Amino acid sequence: MDENKRRMAVWMSPKTFEAIDKVYESDNCKSKSELIEKSVLFYLGYLQSTESAEYLSKILVSSMQAAIKESENKHAGNLFRLAVEMNIMMNLLAASINVDESDIKKIRERCMQEVKKTYGKIKFEDAIAYQRGDDGWQS
Repeated sequence: MDENKRRMAVWMSPKTFEAIDKVYESDNCKSKSELIEKSVLFYLGYLQSTESAEYLSKILVSSMQAAIKESENKHAGNLFRLAVEMNIMMNLLAASINVDESDIKKIRERCMQEVKKTYGKIKFEDAIAYQRGDDGWQS
């Protein structure tokens, strides 16, 4: 036990004790005392701040920034994996077909328009229909 800590008798309702029992481990606390101390320190910070809303705003902003950063990291990883797969697919395709540059430009322009029109919700079946000339387009 930390020598700088002091023991204190605290009276709480059974409902409060039950709530502490349920959540202290989920907050990565090693003991119920640690959860209680963290809770008291949080509440003291709230009371002692010049504006309670300012104190809570800082906590909310910090939490939101952490969540956004985690989301950005996941998206960046997914985009990287997708780019690698696209690069593999394009290299395999380029090795197996012979297409001239003007056809590539026409297909790129059409694909950009299609992605804009469908907000990126494209289907492989639509590409097949396009390449077969089923939808009035022909490459």
